[in-house]
Amino acid sequence: MTLPGGNPESNSASPVAPAEREFTQRGAQAERASAPPAEPSPVSPTFDVVTRARTKEIISLYPESRSALLPLLHLVQSVEGYVSQDGIRYCAEALGLTTAEVSAVATFYTMYKRNPCGEHLVSVCTNTLCAALGGDEIYDRLRTRLGTGDRPLGHEGTAGEPGTPGSVTLEHAECLAACDLAPVLQVNYEYYDNQTVDSAVELVDALRRGERPQPTRGAPLTDLRTVELELAGFTDDAAEVDTTARVEGPSSAIESVRGARLAEENGWAAPAMPDQPPAMPAAAEKR
Repeated sequence: MTLPGGNPESNSASPVAPAEREFTQRGAQAERASAPPAEPSPVSPTFDVVTRARTKEIISLYPESRSALLPLLHLVQSVEGYVSQDGIRYCAEALGLTTAEVSAVATFYTMYKRNPCGEHLVSVCTNTLCAALGGDEIYDRLRTRLGTGDRPLGHEGTAGEPGTPGSVTLEHAECLAACDLAPVLQVNYEYYDNQTVDSAVELVDALRRGERPQPTRGAPLTDLRTVELELAGFTDDAAEVDTTARVEGPSSAIESVRGARLAEENGWAAPAMPDQPPAMPAAAEKR
């Protein structure tokens, strides 16, 4: 069948011999060459000239165009604030994929959101160590704080009108890879370490007031769409971002490098690699 974006879905349930696949591809190419010019895509108005130019730039970086799908989805998300069905079709058309192939990737990775997000994305780690040290309490309190009445905000729920200043999308994250600084949360993927319930509430309240508190480490805080554009590979819009409160943050924490410091202080070092690798045991004979 052919989907609304003009992409034929293929049934790959049965294997296709290489020669047959090559013949089929040649036939499809010939058919496309002889076909009349396609009508403008129905999703064209969603993405402007700048976005389309950036799309071509991303695709040009890869030997195989389909490899550009991940950054292209980030680009779409920087434009829309999420990955809509129009965004799915846009990526499919740009890369010559089916919408099913693009959807499979967009729904596999949690960084791609299928519902409109707020100006800021707050991710609370609720994995084992963070949870044991207060991550669950932080998440529950923020759900209540950002909810309405007796209805706490749900996972990937948004307080405020999505995309407007001060709007916040809340999610629980499986792991943010900062166990030495637990409990942690992120705002637009920037770290806020050693949090408490009160400090997390204060942080979210500041975001809703339009403030951008400095992360514990890493880059200065911006908004989610700017971060998505950076993840797509573009930083040329940095001048358009308010830089009055942008201060470089440290890239590591004392806790993270404590082991290296102890080794340095005590003269510890890993054994050097031998000149010759150790002999491997003989493999068992197959019977």
